[in-house]
Amino acid sequence: MSNEPRIRLSVNRFFSCPRSFGGLVAISFLIGTLLGCSPGSSEEQPLSTSSSIQNQITSAIQTPSKSATSPEPLSETGAFPALPQSPTISPPPTTPPASSTNTVTQTPEGITPASLPDPSGYEWHAFVSGLDKPVGLINSDDVSGRLFVLEQSGKIRLIKGGELAPDPFLDIHESVGSSGLEQGLLGIAFHPHYAENGFFFINYTDLNGNTVIARFHVSDNPDLADPASEKILLRVAQPYANHNGGMLAFGPDSYLYLGLGDGGSAGDPQGNAQSLDTLLGKILRLDVDHGDPYAIPADNPFGNGGGLPEIWAYGLRNPWRFSFDRSTGDLYIGDVGQSKWEEIDFLPANSPGSSNFGWNYREGFHSYQGTPSANLNLTDPVTEYDHSQGCSVTGGFVYRGTNLPAWQGIYLFGDYCSGNVWGLRRAPDGSWQNELLFEGVANITSFGEDQTGEVYLLDHQGTVYRLDKK
Repeated sequence: MSNEPRIRLSVNRFFSCPRSFGGLVAISFLIGTLLGCSPGSSEEQPLSTSSSIQNQITSAIQTPSKSATSPEPLSETGAFPALPQSPTISPPPTTPPASSTNTVTQTPEGITPASLPDPSGYEWHAFVSGLDKPVGLINSDDVSGRLFVLEQSGKIRLIKGGELAPDPFLDIHESVGSSGLEQGLLGIAFHPHYAENGFFFINYTDLNGNTVIARFHVSDNPDLADPASEKILLRVAQPYANHNGGMLAFGPDSYLYLGLGDGGSAGDPQGNAQSLDTLLGKILRLDVDHGDPYAIPADNPFGNGGGLPEIWAYGLRNPWRFSFDRSTGDLYIGDVGQSKWEEIDFLPANSPGSSNFGWNYREGFHSYQGTPSANLNLTDPVTEYDHSQGCSVTGGFVYRGTNLPAWQGIYLFGDYCSGNVWGLRRAPDGSWQNELLFEGVANITSFGEDQTGEVYLLDHQGTVYRLDKK
């Protein structure tokens, strides 16, 4: 195996840069194009000096009876229109959300593996190369077998029959701000009924560096999206250029979950992760099948007050990648750490929401800053690793494929800087077993799975790998 990622890690540990999305800062000093901090720096400069602008959002939630309206556009300075005094919350749907095509089912091999597999008989095989800074991979679950890869600059590339298609599925690079280390086209989720309605959702930073959540529609050609079909669901002002989060995923309940970092800089200077009055440092949960542009699920923990109604979980620093186990519905979150610890968080299926994962009181299992109140219930991670093993966690997937039976039920995750890949096993008694399985694989920006549950890994240098037998 190449030791290049390990060399990069040793350099990164020498500098005190903010740890963030997939560890992009880890190698940036060496390759120039990714450098966003200098030796000894500890904070990003804010995009705006106005705290009111930094914390404003616009979700333009409407009742189902009103006609569709597009959110007010940004001004040239990047400021957002003020929130209304009492935003109208769409009433909960009167019928349960439509069931997803990715239903939660038992697999033939069972839910819990007996042990972690021996990795010596397996390898990450190069599947497709020639991509430009890939940061995400997804299947559309429409029986086509296609894979869709996000390029950070603003393109969605299509893999068909194991080959990279020459034309992008969608190209919005002119609307995407990708000059920052952690900016760009960052997330995608296909609607559970994409085969019928053609809807998919993306998360990107705009030219002002702010987060946009938008819906698009496929064109008459199934291999091309309609770039004119964009409907903006949500805009979130970003005070700094890092910790944008970016993940989108539909849960087993057919609601859209999306991750946002704490707003950036270092140490969460604005206290966003613990504040319930901002969407930053959170996982949100939206009903995109009702309301305009969305509705609040009836059981969202703050739907009736006490916090912004979109919030599902909080206390997160930068939940760059999370995923649902397609067999159990459990949620795994890779939350990028600050200066010492990287963590994997876990919520079992049917969790009621409102979990507080502790940032910035804690980094991993360890105290970071301040003392939480006695009545604050913090949810610990299920595993962590320190910065001798990497510097930026990339959350992955629970293997639910059929080609590698020994891996059934193993959660795979990695680190951008070291290129290491770990396997995490949950035992029947609820305890966790975690082992390093592969070293120095790649600059891992993301994992993905195809429709059959086989697992892929993305190298920021341009290659997609698949876990296979040797």
